[in-house]
Amino acid sequence: MKRYVNKTVLVTGSSQGIGAACALRMASEGAKVILNGRKLDERGEALIRAITEMGSKAEFITADISITAEAVRLVNEATGVFGALDILVNNAGVEKKHDFWDVTEEEYDLVMDTNLKGVFFGIQAFVKYCMAGKKPGVIVNMSSVHEEIIFPHFAAYCASKGGLKMLTRNLATELAPYQIRINNVAPGAISTPINKSLLENKELLNSVLENIPMKRLGKPEDVAAIVAFLASDEAAYVTGSTYFVDGGLTWHYEEQ
Repeated sequence: MKRYVNKTVLVTGSSQGIGAACALRMASEGAKVILNGRKLDERGEALIRAITEMGSKAEFITADISITAEAVRLVNEATGVFGALDILVNNAGVEKKHDFWDVTEEEYDLVMDTNLKGVFFGIQAFVKYCMAGKKPGVIVNMSSVHEEIIFPHFAAYCASKGGLKMLTRNLATELAPYQIRINNVAPGAISTPINKSLLENKELLNSVLENIPMKRLGKPEDVAAIVAFLASDEAAYVTGSTYFVDGGLTWHYEEQ
């Protein structure tokens, strides 16, 4: 089923991992895709080739989401690449591990600027575009199970995702009269490059798996499937929600 024929989607932070999986999934269903990263490298080039081979179209726009002006420029440029922009997937994000008392202002700013501030103003640019054209729009934010559960040594990250949770709920109400939907997807432990150290540490990995009732890590494709649903017309009556993709982790979590 081609749910995205004549639709264009922007996926931020889409060079690898979950972002790349989202881009590929939506392209496979007919979407024209605008990819994003801080630089275009062999990963982005490979994605463009893969999407083109599917029979769809892809372009790459470089931008650093942690810089507000860059986040706004990205959205504004994306609206003109294929003539329209229908869906915004805010996937780009960072985390920094430190004891709370060792977190620097620079590290805090990087996490908050990337995960919350850049997302905030990127959404604002998209909403202004939709309102100016009197057209509906769909926003899907990549949150985390840590919008809900604790993550010791990642205080700034948890604060950013908790903020994203409330931003999404607030905007769902404010944007609904304009036919703009917004939802969060909250991955748990997913096998991606950001979890490389976890994957290489058997003892730590086993500890994590003990907290997951399904006893496995998720795949980027597991997350992309939910993003593709929420961005589609099948979710036309869904807004202001968070969908957990965690194998049951959230309500089974125990800090070791």
